[in-house]
Amino acid sequence: MSESGSYSLEHRLYLQKIRRRSRFVLGMQILLLFVLLGLWELAARLGWIDPFIFSSPSRCLAVLGRMFADGSIWPHIGRTMLETVIGFVLGTVLGFLVAVALWCSDTAQRIFDPYLVVLNSLPKIALGPVIIVWVGAGMGSIVVVTLLISIVVTIIGVLNGFQEVEAEKILLLRTFGANRWQILSRVILPASLPTTISVLKINVGMSWVGVIVGEYLCSKAGLGYLIIYGGQVFKMDLVMGSVLLLCVLAAAMYYLVALLEKGIGRRLDD
Repeated sequence: MSESGSYSLEHRLYLQKIRRRSRFVLGMQILLLFVLLGLWELAARLGWIDPFIFSSPSRCLAVLGRMFADGSIWPHIGRTMLETVIGFVLGTVLGFLVAVALWCSDTAQRIFDPYLVVLNSLPKIALGPVIIVWVGAGMGSIVVVTLLISIVVTIIGVLNGFQEVEAEKILLLRTFGANRWQILSRVILPASLPTTISVLKINVGMSWVGVIVGEYLCSKAGLGYLIIYGGQVFKMDLVMGSVLLLCVLAAAMYYLVALLEKGIGRRLDD
């Protein structure tokens, strides 16, 4: 067998090993999910936990099934999804642009760095009443809360990715007379792409947190509203069902970003 043929065989075996490992991990993740749900259901049926307080998967599915059947759940899903997507897109785009601007100016970066640290550590829910007064009680204030949570994370994450690029590559382009835009487009952005994708994944969670926090503060529709309403009237099946639905939607949005990452990776490989 030729050397190239041996290499090709080893490469195929390696890829098969990677696929088997991926299938095993996915299978174990699904198995773990069913085990946890099964234990929860079993604990409720055997009286280990109070089903009125902790609910159970079957009770949650029954409530959600009735709401899907009569169509009452769709406005809440649509409202929460719209707020999340708007906050995610705005936070990502604006945060990325601010990170680029700060990278272009070392002086501005030093000036704003302590403020970014303070904003990142500040509980955004503390600004909720102020935002409601400024923007009004509605979707606008919820999007603003989401934006405040996601934009700071985006700025810090993307900027750190820019700064981790090897200085030798930047110096090499500067010796050839490259300007900042050429350095940014040809070195910084491609080299920091994995970090940027990681920031997008984090931003998915931050956006959902922001929307639910906003809906807790002021909302008449949305999954966060259903959680608050269910807690007030002691309908814990509705509360836990809404939480499970949030988990499903957040996971779906996360996997969309993961698919985007795979697509970009394949294009770069080609």
